[in-house]
Amino acid sequence: MAQAGPERGAAGEVPAADPEDALFDGLRRQAELMIIWGRSDDALGLAHDQLESRTLTWGFEAMRVFTEAHLALRAAREERRADVAGADGDARATAEDGQEHTRLMVYGPVRTSRIAYKKHRKPNLYPQDADLNWAAAHSFSAGVVQRVARASGIVPFGQAAAQVSAAGAIKIGKRQAEELATGAVIDFEAFYAARRPEPCPAGTGLLITADGSAFPVLPGALRPATARAARARAAAAGGWPDDPGELRKSRKRSAELVGVADIPPAPRTAGDIIGALFGTRRPASSGREDGDAARARHGPKAKGKTLFASARHPIPQVIAEGFAEAQRRDPGHARPWFAVVDGNNAQLDAIAACAARYQVKVPVLIDLIHVVQYLWKAAGSFFYPGDPAARDWVRDQAAKILAGKARDVRAGIRRRATCYGYSAKEREGADACATYLENKKDYLDYPAFLAAGWPVASGLIEGAARWLIKDRMQVTGARWNLDGAEAVLKLRALIGNGDFDEYFAFHLEQEKQRNHDSRYAPIAA
Repeated sequence: MAQAGPERGAAGEVPAADPEDALFDGLRRQAELMIIWGRSDDALGLAHDQLESRTLTWGFEAMRVFTEAHLALRAAREERRADVAGADGDARATAEDGQEHTRLMVYGPVRTSRIAYKKHRKPNLYPQDADLNWAAAHSFSAGVVQRVARASGIVPFGQAAAQVSAAGAIKIGKRQAEELATGAVIDFEAFYAARRPEPCPAGTGLLITADGSAFPVLPGALRPATARAARARAAAAGGWPDDPGELRKSRKRSAELVGVADIPPAPRTAGDIIGALFGTRRPASSGREDGDAARARHGPKAKGKTLFASARHPIPQVIAEGFAEAQRRDPGHARPWFAVVDGNNAQLDAIAACAARYQVKVPVLIDLIHVVQYLWKAAGSFFYPGDPAARDWVRDQAAKILAGKARDVRAGIRRRATCYGYSAKEREGADACATYLENKKDYLDYPAFLAAGWPVASGLIEGAARWLIKDRMQVTGARWNLDGAEAVLKLRALIGNGDFDEYFAFHLEQEKQRNHDSRYAPIAA
């Protein structure tokens, strides 16, 4: 039986091959080569790790060839338009096709071709670039940028570049990684401003907490006041200070962190806190725990934590971002707002100013741990190092402060320092503690916070400061420029908040508006 030949037209001619289908011939050849290799003795003799590595290389090439074919198809189908005009309404009368650009995707470089719409002394417009939402400032794909940004929030830029390069088929340098990460966070503030958190029950507390931490920077990244102080110290010391700590002060810049969280109330007593801080105290006569050392009730658990961080912006601006987030969560001020901080005066002033601006009552509490640290300073004046009585004394003073008797504590400290005739040097710690309690007397209402079920320590923001700044920004030998530091702080905040993927989708939408949509005149319906 004769085999059927290709179908012929009315005049007997063989139909021409589909030109669009031919664009994918390279992919077919790639697949055939993979099959041939997969059946070869070479492939059959490989261990699984070698097979995996070779297959990954083949797969990257197949993805690259497919993407080039698909983009070529888009170019072939792109039709010339007569309605392309810039944002100023100036029409682009000249159209030139075949305008090529190489883009770098995770699996390798791909060539693109599109129509350019031109006019003398006007920037070219590329509608197909807008459809694909290609970046305008660089040639990397969104997938590459997303991977670099995520990695840069965890490890140094050089390591981030190496990780992304090793996981794909392109090579990225350290400087490129830093530039991509810096560009990836430009919509951080807009993202949170546009987000609307889920509502919480009216009784759920709304915590605002703040902290700061310094990290080493390059000379050009110092704040003006720090740079002036550094020059003054250097001049006074003849160029090199005797105390190495003075040199470190000249190299650091502080970053400010603000956290906002929902706090379901969990009332506790002063005994719960003392037991948690100091453990059990067993009287020698009974061998049993005293009442306040019984098992402490669990403290409030924060939910919906959101962090804001910046090394560029001053403390009031960063705290204002936290208040804006709190306002988004509770626009009607139906929930109790409160703040827990470490006593920094700039933070206290900024919180008061923001509370007045939003016309909301915000009780402020000093982190109990900071108060206890001052009590230990006072104990250093009253007890010899290692004296177990010092711990009992600090415990008793902390219990009084938690009971609302901070005034009695500071009076007792001053009275003891005076009655026992300590010298000015010996009583330094006692005076520092008493002065601290005097200066912060308006922020020590622990009974009210405990009764309301709110936290009395700033563990949330202290832990965030360690992770956000110390673990990444204070690595040995690192000195930061301001742009790189700001990018990493925001990336780590996004990752810590669990918002990175949602943010990056928002960022791509904003990039399309900035790079493409805003450059075109609206098309009449």
